[in-house]
Amino acid sequence: MLDEPLRSRDVPTPMVNGDWGKSYEFSQLPSLMEKFRDKLNIAVIYGGDRGREGAVVYPTNLPRNGESQEIAAANIADSLGRNGFKNVELFAEDICLGQRLRENNIHFAWNSSTGVQGENPSCHLPALLEMAGIPYVGHGPLNASILGQKHSFKRELHNAGIPTAPYITWDSARGPFLPEINSRFWVAFGDGSGPFVVKPVHGCDARNLRLLNKAEDLSAAVSEVYLATKNLVLVERFLPGREFSISVCGPVISRGGELVISTNPFTFSVLECVHEPDQPFFVQDDAQKLNGTLHPVSVSAEPELYEGLTALAQRIFLDFNVQTLARIAVRADADGHLHVLKINPMPDIGAPGSEAENRVCAGIGEHGMAYDELVMSLLADRIDYYLSHKMHAAQHLWSLR
Repeated sequence: MLDEPLRSRDVPTPMVNGDWGKSYEFSQLPSLMEKFRDKLNIAVIYGGDRGREGAVVYPTNLPRNGESQEIAAANIADSLGRNGFKNVELFAEDICLGQRLRENNIHFAWNSSTGVQGENPSCHLPALLEMAGIPYVGHGPLNASILGQKHSFKRELHNAGIPTAPYITWDSARGPFLPEINSRFWVAFGDGSGPFVVKPVHGCDARNLRLLNKAEDLSAAVSEVYLATKNLVLVERFLPGREFSISVCGPVISRGGELVISTNPFTFSVLECVHEPDQPFFVQDDAQKLNGTLHPVSVSAEPELYEGLTALAQRIFLDFNVQTLARIAVRADADGHLHVLKINPMPDIGAPGSEAENRVCAGIGEHGMAYDELVMSLLADRIDYYLSHKMHAAQHLWSLR
């Protein structure tokens, strides 16, 4: 249990048009959501194709894998429809998006895009939505940047005192990576012995991932990954222990047809990721097929491990001011000590059985929830947050009640 509540209910709702009497309380949320089903215009947004004519001014580079998450976005839109929301549009993120949002009188957005192009594409859509004054399910521009880049996230983990595997980054625009003369390499890795993992700072799958035993092999591997991504490359200590995945989101949950709120972030899908014999990493390939087996971590069989993973996820959610769903990857070292490797702030939440199905949904059934309830939970949580603490950015929502 955490020391402090996630959301205080003792702070009055900010004024709306100078009137403190129009305050919002969580008890109002169920009736508001009923009204929103008919009145709220929602846009679910996936990553656009920079190669399509008119999508951008000039096509450049996308440092991550280039997936649009269109399938997952369509699953979310369909789920919102099953949840009773009658006005749901599916849009691609591109240079024309702002005009489409205006033309369709969008009240609320769901960010399911990892970006179109550029050096830091994950922050573009939330920045656009905030500039337009449209509240959304998703992380803010700064958090989208920090959480979406492995080295920035690991730097903040270190500052927060949360264990992570030792690492350095390298920009090959500065020349070749030469570990033998790189002082930062020796500070990070001590005697310089491997094994090492070389990977892009963007992305969450196995593409452009290298496992190397010797430091003398790093220079070529770093160059290869840089050429493939045109971005910073991460060199990290390989941890040989068990690997885990845990999902976390805000405290408002839809379960059994009711909306409930906790004082803690909601953690679920606490899973051990068991690798294939010839694969040291648990990943998903281009077809979104898992290359290993997922086993739920049993709270009865391994209570300390389960509670440790849960507490770690909740701490990251609070310390990093994570604003909505994220999936955290954790791996143990040779002595069994847990280290946070990365966070996926934009995990696919495709419907079970779809091409975009992801490990996020693998454990929601243990909490008495189905896929549509997870989608409803994420939407209701963000609306509750805006009405509770960001009414200045949600007055148009409040006016729909």
